[in-house]
Formats: sequence, C-alpha cells, structure tokens
Amino acid sequence: MSTLEQTREPKMTEPHDVIPLADACAFIWREAEMLDQQDYKAWLDLWTEKGIYVIPIERDETDYASALNIAYDDAGMRAARVKRLKSGFSMSSAPSARTVRTTSRFVVEPGEDGVTIVRCAQMLVEFKFERTRVVGADVVYRLVRTEGGIAMDGKVVTLLNSDEPLWGVGYLF
Repeated sequence: MSTLEQTREPKMTEPHDVIPLADACAFIWREAEMLDQQDYKAWLDLWTEKGIYVIPIERDETDYASALNIAYDDAGMRAARVKRLKSGFSMSSAPSARTVRTTSRFVVEPGEDGVTIVRCAQMLVEFKFERTRVVGADVVYRLVRTEGGIAMDGKVVTLLNSDEPLWGVGYLF
C-alpha cells in the first residue's frame, strides 16, 4: 500500500497493528513543535523508558551501540542532555538557538513486536548569533502504543553532513 493510499484510507487499529500514517505524522509534528519551543520536559515524556536517541556519524552504520556516534542516549543521557541545554552551562547552548523544523516524506512500515517504523526527512533552520544555518536529516522513528498513547522507542537522526566537522549544536534534532 502506498503512502497516498494510506492517507486516503485511514483504518481503525488495535494496539498490535501498525500506527496509521495520520497518527504517526501528528505525533512527529507535535514532537517538532516541542523541540522548536524548547519544551524539553514534554519531549522527555514522549519516550519509552528503554528508548534510544541516536545521531550517528557514519551514514551507513546500523550497529549504533558499537559505533562512535554524535549522540547515543538512553533515558538517563537524554535527561542529562536536556539539563545541560537548559542550565546555561553548555557553551553551545548559551544563548539558545531559535529553530524551526519541518518534517515530510513520511513512510510507515510495520516493525516487530508492535513497533511501527516511520522514516521521514527533516529540515531544521537554526538562527543564532545573527547567523542562519540549515540542517537536513533522514530520521527513523520507532513508535509504539502505550497506555498513554504513542511513544518513541527509538529515534535515529542521520544528518546529511554527519561525516563532516560539526559546529557546536545547542539543540536536539
């Protein structure tokens, strides 16, 4: 079934079914808004306890646990990263960058054990120190249904320039 067909024919789902495209998009757009508004506490609440947030260096890497990454964060590391971003003690986050991100090109696929895989493109525009930068990325979400709704069980953000030198990044992707 194509993405267009999925958009035209929404279906009722059971917890073990694939999360529909419209629900997955709404969740991802809500996450983007939280990040742009720097509502990191709410962003932390979108995760499962075992979820992993990854920003790999190598574009073709698949074994993130064994590779060098820009970020490889479990729940504790996500909380620590948010604390640094909001504390003002991180040179890259003082002052905070203003960001606007868009996500598009959504592809929904069934995963294993009730996981829905969503692949999409993200364009992030950052404004800081009178300078605007644009960062593109391919993003893969692992979404699950919980008692509280949809949650992230994983997010891999592969930056288009991940294998090039990066500047101080003072925000989450």
